[in-house]
Amino acid sequence: MADNKNFIIAIVLSLVVLVGWQYFVMGPKMEAERKRAEQAAQSEQVAGQNAPGQSTAGQTPGQTPGQTPGQAASGVGAPTAPGGTANAPAAAAVRPQKMSREDALAKSRRVAIDTPSLAGSINLTGARIDDLTLKGYHETVDPKSPNITLFSPAGTAQPYYADFGWTSDPSAGISVPGPATVWSVEGNATLTPSKPVTLSWDNGKGLVFKRTISVDDKYLFTVSDAVVNTGSEAAALYPYGLISRGGTPPTSGYYILHEGFIGVLGDEGLVEEKYKNVAEEGQIKPQKVGTGWLGITDKYWAAALVPGDRPFQPRFSHTNGTGVDHYQADFLADSVTVAPDASTSVETRLFAGAKVVSVVDGYENSAKIDRFELLIDWGWFYFITKPMFFAIDWFFKLFGNFGIAILAVTVIVKLIFFPLANKSYVSMSRMKKVQPQMQALKEMYPDDKAKQQQELMALYKKEKINPLSGCLPIVIQIPVFFSLYKVLFVTIEMRHAPFFGWIHDLSAPDPTTVFNLFGLIPWDPPHMLMIGVWPLIMGMTMFVQMKLNPTPPDPTQQMIFNWMPVIFTFMLAAFPAGLVIYWAWNNTLSVLQQYVIMRRQGVKVDILGNIFDTFRKKKPKKTGEG
Repeated sequence: MADNKNFIIAIVLSLVVLVGWQYFVMGPKMEAERKRAEQAAQSEQVAGQNAPGQSTAGQTPGQTPGQTPGQAASGVGAPTAPGGTANAPAAAAVRPQKMSREDALAKSRRVAIDTPSLAGSINLTGARIDDLTLKGYHETVDPKSPNITLFSPAGTAQPYYADFGWTSDPSAGISVPGPATVWSVEGNATLTPSKPVTLSWDNGKGLVFKRTISVDDKYLFTVSDAVVNTGSEAAALYPYGLISRGGTPPTSGYYILHEGFIGVLGDEGLVEEKYKNVAEEGQIKPQKVGTGWLGITDKYWAAALVPGDRPFQPRFSHTNGTGVDHYQADFLADSVTVAPDASTSVETRLFAGAKVVSVVDGYENSAKIDRFELLIDWGWFYFITKPMFFAIDWFFKLFGNFGIAILAVTVIVKLIFFPLANKSYVSMSRMKKVQPQMQALKEMYPDDKAKQQQELMALYKKEKINPLSGCLPIVIQIPVFFSLYKVLFVTIEMRHAPFFGWIHDLSAPDPTTVFNLFGLIPWDPPHMLMIGVWPLIMGMTMFVQMKLNPTPPDPTQQMIFNWMPVIFTFMLAAFPAGLVIYWAWNNTLSVLQQYVIMRRQGVKVDILGNIFDTFRKKKPKKTGEG
């Protein structure tokens, strides 16, 4: 019996530790990250590369971190070919004035981007895709709040952009387009899903570069870079693509979610690198691969490059040439040779947008992007988490409300585990019936714990009772609990998804709190005192469920089970409201199920009496101690 008691306590304490870690450690960490991000946004940080040689941001693949190319003739960086060295040492770091996003956009000529999902523009200086906002997503639950900004141009507080192009061996002396190159527009001046845009630039030395950019109605760009050689000598060029980001982006700080560099690189599979790791290393260069993709991911948004079916060298890098951190994911592909009077072209795709499950999975299938579903962090238990999402999403399409969908999935889960839970509740009912005999054994052997446990085990065996049955319903919920937590936390579909009443975002905690009388008192309590309505409902349903169970014979177990609902109420208050609603609904179904089974087993169910007994039992202990 001692082993069984210790096992029960271990299970309960393990769950408390897991949830407590999330609340007491990761919660404050997330708040600290949020404050740090706000301070960073207000500080005078400079990002981007306003002129060649001023910054290492946007360095072309192949350059050594901290070195800046300097091909003055064209104002374009001329990086090295694989194995080479940089053209020139880095110029003195110059800190340009930070511009507002609006000023930066107005500074250069641009080609507009207009799709059902995206708005923005392409900078004709450098032909960068550096201006993107997401039409379907807002910064807050208020539909009038600004749309989410994904890409911003260099020179702003938080530059973030994609760049493509060609590089060459430094000794070849080939002029290639770079960040300062001004491209010309051929024909259509607005990029839409039905109308691609073609840009061109002539280096004046026999090479004409053409870039055709197309986009679908979601978030996938296709960039086709062509070179026409009208000269008399062959040209060897290396295609590249990069995603550059200025400043260290704020992250959620949760161990269950990866934010930072990401890619699927051939046989190496999924590669994830944190900003901190890349900053410490300077650069991380995985093995050269033949297929895959790489980029930078946030919780809900991402930018990823898909080089196509040609060998390429991936790289994640960090520089700090002007006192501002710059992060870059890039690739450098094998060289192509353009003979005189010939042409060649390469194609790169760019995903830049929201990580919608159906969209990401669709690109994996339609665009044949290898394991692109891993752009969404389903975790190690994706075989549980992803089906859980699909089930919730199916019910959402049926009912039109994710909260109702969660309630419906909870019922399905209860039906799946019904045989196991039914067996558990039958065993607990039997234990409830023999409690008078258990109490008699304690009184019969008050000073002989070994004999007492021996007789109890004999009683359990005779009545076919499993002493661990009380923990089984909780234990079998744990995988479902964490898979639902993952779904609520990482999927953009749950972001700003309303329920009813005051719950406007199922992925955020209940915004109410009992400590300001649910908004009646004009006071914002500390983070740890945000105990809302739904956490209270969850705690009460858990307390009622505990009162249905047989009273544990051990005082320590009694204390744990009595205080567990209170502890969980405080801990789960910081969790997404959708998860708390699930737990409260699951408790309610369990109470109904257990009540019916216990009545069928002939057990008298007196919930109110058990609750009152809990409070009455405390008084003798206090007077005895005093």
